[in-house]
Amino acid sequence: MASEMMDMEQLAAYLRRDVREVGKLASRGHLPGHKVGGQWRFARAEINYWIETQLHGYNEDQLSALETHGEGPLLLAELMSEVNMAVPMAANTKASALRQLVELAEQSWQVYDAPAILEAIRTREEMGSTALPNGVAIPHPRRPLPAALGDSVLAYGRTTTGIPFGGERGALTDIFFLVCCRDDATHLQVLARLTRLLQQERFLDRLRAAETAAETLEVIAAGELELGQG
Repeated sequence: MASEMMDMEQLAAYLRRDVREVGKLASRGHLPGHKVGGQWRFARAEINYWIETQLHGYNEDQLSALETHGEGPLLLAELMSEVNMAVPMAANTKASALRQLVELAEQSWQVYDAPAILEAIRTREEMGSTALPNGVAIPHPRRPLPAALGDSVLAYGRTTTGIPFGGERGALTDIFFLVCCRDDATHLQVLARLTRLLQQERFLDRLRAAETAAETLEVIAAGELELGQG
C-alpha cells in the first residue's frame, strides 16, 4: 500500500507538476499540508480530496496527466456493464439513490462488503456533496476500500427527473456515477476520465437521451473513443 504521507518531491511527482510550483501552492495555503521539522508533509487522503475539488477547473492536459497515475490505459466502459446500470433509476431521495447505486455495484460480483461501501459514500457526502452544477453526481468513498472489493467497479443510474442531492443553489441531480476503486491511482484515473467525458460537447445530452442501459453504455464507449482520437 502506498504511504499515507508524502514530502514535497513525492507530492510533485504525484500531481505531475514541477516541485517549485507545488512549493508555491503549499506556501500560499492552496494545498492541504503541514510542516514537520521545517519540512512540508502532505496526507494522501487530503490531497486526493483537494484534487477532487479542483477537477472542474482542470484543462484537458491536466486531466490527461492525471490519467497516467495508473499502470496503463483505463476505459470506464470496461469497469461497467448493463447489470450495474439502472435506466431509469427509481430513486427519489439522496438516501435511496446511494442505496440503489451500491445495490447495482453488487451485481458485478466484485463487491464483498456492501454495507461498508454504503457507509463510506455516506460519510464522504457528509463532507460535501459530490453533486455537480450540470446535474451529475459522482459519489465515492474518500479512501479506497480494497478489503470490500474484488476489483474496481462503476455503477450508473439516471432518474427520470432530478432529485435533491446537495447541489449548489438547490440544483437537482439526475445522473449518478458511483465510483468504487481498490487504489488511489485508479480512483484518480476514473475521476479524470469522467471529468473529460462530462466536458465533451453534447455528452450529457446523449446520456439523457439513452433509454436503456445498453444504449447508455454505447454512449460512454463512444465518448471514450472520441477522447482517444483527440
